[in-house]
Amino acid sequence: MAPARVQAVAQSGFQSIPSEFVRPVYERPARETFNEFEIPLIDLSSLQVDELREKTVAEIGRASQEWGIFQVVNHGIPDELVQRLQAAGREFFDLPLEEKEPYANLDGVTDDRFEGYGTQLKCTSDGRQGWSDFYFHMVWPPSLIDFNKWPKHPPFYREVTEEYGRQVLGVVDKLLSAFSINLGLEESTVRNALGGENLEMELKINYYPACPQPDMALGVLPHTDMSALTVLKPNDVPGLQILRNNEWVTAKHVPDTLIIHIGDQLQTLSNGRYKSVLHRTLVSKDKVRMSWPVFCIPPLDLVVGPLNQLIDENHPPLFDAMTYREFKQRKKTKAMKQQSS
Repeated sequence: MAPARVQAVAQSGFQSIPSEFVRPVYERPARETFNEFEIPLIDLSSLQVDELREKTVAEIGRASQEWGIFQVVNHGIPDELVQRLQAAGREFFDLPLEEKEPYANLDGVTDDRFEGYGTQLKCTSDGRQGWSDFYFHMVWPPSLIDFNKWPKHPPFYREVTEEYGRQVLGVVDKLLSAFSINLGLEESTVRNALGGENLEMELKINYYPACPQPDMALGVLPHTDMSALTVLKPNDVPGLQILRNNEWVTAKHVPDTLIIHIGDQLQTLSNGRYKSVLHRTLVSKDKVRMSWPVFCIPPLDLVVGPLNQLIDENHPPLFDAMTYREFKQRKKTKAMKQQSS
């Protein structure tokens, strides 16, 4: 049986949120954390300009080390395509609940993958959960895509999402090359360490309904992404927060940008030089927030560890090498233990 959808709860007219969504006092977003903060902004087109390439690579490396997150402008993905992608997501979530439920994933995780329509169930041990619904499916490589798990409505969903996936892959290739160069390695090193042509990408559509008590709830709890890299496209409603100097700050929305998160796998490959960013999501009192993250991940059975070229007697390995499948299982087990303690 599917859990109650947060969207349905939000539309019920309650003036206060049900207890399972109320965060403990120490987790609630303080008023001052709603102040917006501008994270590093990088012109990705400068990578194609010989006299600007070195400077841009350095900017990407510095942001990855000091922040673990940055924004890219002039990324090459047409604005019309982004608008159609967002329209497709909105149209799906605007469907009546009974038309969305056939896409629900009632089988849970299979082969360490989750695809389909669902509700944020990253609960604490006492049953609290995040204020969000979502849709998850693969977008790359083509051999792993199961179109039966994609929405059939709106009719243009498949066309626009396939093209968006191809465009994001181009952005990812540029970034992985820049990371390699910044680390003093051959340009293809990081991409190859993540599976080369077998690199995978998962798309998630996050839907955060308007919340009558936004200062008592969170859309998503604090976490780092298990991916190597996350390419995020939010709508224009602020809500992404990162932990910066032990304080939560809200990322300022900048139109026409993509937000790039450094994930756990890239932190591991770089032997800690790059920072996997701790982040969470706020919700709005009167606006729906949506976001479209694409998670770039290695194949499940690929072993990922600190790159040998970055290890020496002065820089011992900081992380264990293991398959991505094992990493996911370990992280989930650790999270469950922390929640129950």
